[in-house]
Amino acid sequence: MYEIIANPEDYQIDHLINGTGNANIEISKDEREKWAGEIVNFSERLTEFAKKSGALAKLFYGPEKISATPASLKTLKIQLFMINDALTTAIEIADRLESDIIKK
Repeated sequence: MYEIIANPEDYQIDHLINGTGNANIEISKDEREKWAGEIVNFSERLTEFAKKSGALAKLFYGPEKISATPASLKTLKIQLFMINDALTTAIEIADRLESDIIKK
């Protein structure tokens, strides 16, 4: 058996959880399947992102010339930084969640 011990304060969402109670409940098979489906959706989206980023890298590695304005290059750089920050945050949250699901 596993237990989810995720503390909403650790995720800065405690104000959304107020009044929901702290008693453990067993998650039903149907509910677990819904959560599993959502997690699979995350994985599929990451796979699609990996394909898109691979294609973009291939374009930049490729032999064809690429031209851009300084503004469009700055925009590209900013967007890539934003994607990197979002991915870094997502991985940190996933790591935290992974440690918050413990085997009992």
